[in-house]
Amino acid sequence: MNGTGTTGIPTATRAEYCVVACAEAWRGAGEILAAPMGTVPAIGARLARLTFSPGLLLTDGEALLMADTPAVGVRPGIIEGWLPFRRHLTLTATGRRHVMMGASQIDRHGNQNISCIGTWARPARQLLGVRGAPVNTLNNPTSYWVPRHSARVFVEHVDMVSGVGYERAAEAGPSATRFHRIPEVISDLGVFDFETPGRTMRLRSLHPGVGVEQVTGATGFALTVPDQVPFTRDPTEDELRLIREVIDPKGLREREVPA
Repeated sequence: MNGTGTTGIPTATRAEYCVVACAEAWRGAGEILAAPMGTVPAIGARLARLTFSPGLLLTDGEALLMADTPAVGVRPGIIEGWLPFRRHLTLTATGRRHVMMGASQIDRHGNQNISCIGTWARPARQLLGVRGAPVNTLNNPTSYWVPRHSARVFVEHVDMVSGVGYERAAEAGPSATRFHRIPEVISDLGVFDFETPGRTMRLRSLHPGVGVEQVTGATGFALTVPDQVPFTRDPTEDELRLIREVIDPKGLREREVPA
């Protein structure tokens, strides 16, 4: 249930902090395609477009470019273009897209796994498969959204590399590193990046109510933790209004990140 703080501004939930963190990934992106995967990233991309990144291109999740910014789950009222799969791939290959994918596993270098759990030859669980993850990571900015931060997801070594991390891109050479970039990893506990000398994962901000020990205890490798870790920024009053009344009036965000 949403309350009101001492300033009179409605108190944000954990899910709403996650939405704001996802939106920030597209700040200043310009006229590129935002490709959010997941409910909270989809709300975040819409929030960014309605506030500080009005040039973002958004699709209906299939093949239509939306001229308006409807609520999540609502069909667009105005269509501005047709984006079939072949044209979508062209955007991917030319870097004019920032995708926010999920991750069944991710390691300190940013290698991501959405393919299988266990050995590739005999997996214990079959997942989505590699799909477009290698092309995404080598050709356009790729961030990740993890709604349940745990040591089962943030692992020392992924069981199979789907999305390419920094050390593997470096090993492959200039053709792999030229456009490779993982701006952010966002979870229900905080925001992470790879702004370290060795390009390993760093804790960039904590969502309010979360402590450093909670994050490190739920991570299966040693994170880089600065001496002072800020909190994820508060949503503004207008951003909360947009999230609650315009973009996600059904409260789907709270199902993905329960209070």
